[in-house]
Amino acid sequence: MDSFLFCLLLVAGIALGARDQMVIAQLSDALADRSGPFVRRPVPLLVLGCVCAVISAGVMTYAGLSLAALLPQRAAQMLVAFALGLAAFELGWPVRIKAAHEPTRSLGAIGLVILWRQLGDGARFVIFAFAAGAVYPLAAFAGGALGGGVAIAIGWMIGEEQLTRWPLNVIRRTFALCLIVAALFIGLDARYSAY
Repeated sequence: MDSFLFCLLLVAGIALGARDQMVIAQLSDALADRSGPFVRRPVPLLVLGCVCAVISAGVMTYAGLSLAALLPQRAAQMLVAFALGLAAFELGWPVRIKAAHEPTRSLGAIGLVILWRQLGDGARFVIFAFAAGAVYPLAAFAGGALGGGVAIAIGWMIGEEQLTRWPLNVIRRTFALCLIVAALFIGLDARYSAY
């Protein structure tokens, strides 16, 4: 249960301002129907983003579980530290999304772009780390998939114009600092532990 909750909260927080969320927010604004009194956003885009979040969480859970199973306990713990360090590095990297002048309406193309961006982002490295270090990696998968879906839903619901008003760089760099500290402690524990 701890893996599920921590993974859910971390992934939802770390994915704020991530490339996949920004793409969904940008497309949600560009493809929205503003003809009525309310803005109607494209629901298939939300579903596609959530499906991509589940697929990327599954891939990273499988990768983390498979690699950790091949390694002794201390090496698996060091793998977790490296994954968290990679997540911190990705979070510190500035997010720049080019504006789509003519956004595609092809769900296949949009899905490939979102999935590609998710597989290399910091939130999925956190899922990898939790799956590698968890007793029940399926809990890390469920929490990561749900957290990724929450981040996608936030981007879809509020759009790029509202999302860019948030202090996303500060949030991402704060998470990066926390992940660096966690990676250092886990790595030092793996290096100098007695077992």
